[in-house]
Amino acid sequence: MEITNTPPADLQQVRVTADGSKASIRIDGTDYSRVVSGYTIHQQAGKTADLVLQFAQGMTSPDFDGHARVAVGVPYEPGPAAAHFLSVIDPGLLEKAALARPDMDGGPHGFTKAVLAQLQQWARGEFDEAQETS
Repeated sequence: MEITNTPPADLQQVRVTADGSKASIRIDGTDYSRVVSGYTIHQQAGKTADLVLQFAQGMTSPDFDGHARVAVGVPYEPGPAAAHFLSVIDPGLLEKAALARPDMDGGPHGFTKAVLAQLQQWARGEFDEAQETS
């Protein structure tokens, strides 16, 4: 994936060490760990790796002077995917499935809770064929 049409940057020495919950990110010896909220490393076989950093909101980066291929990470917004998912739901099937849920209680907002639980189950790709065909 080409991110910019600028001339290739000099390769930077990158060291990423991760322990599962946090990572240490150093570029040419400069520690970026405290200002980075996420990163992606992309590499195709035989090619140089690309590192994309997402800076934490409100944080500034250490000084950098040089050429680089730059990509700005944008936080994922689930709205469009959720709207698409909801647009294909059959209202009759949703009502039938929600009413048949064993966890639907008769308390306040019981039906609404059941509908939301059913939508979450379907969003995860969990479909009960027996309920859909009955």
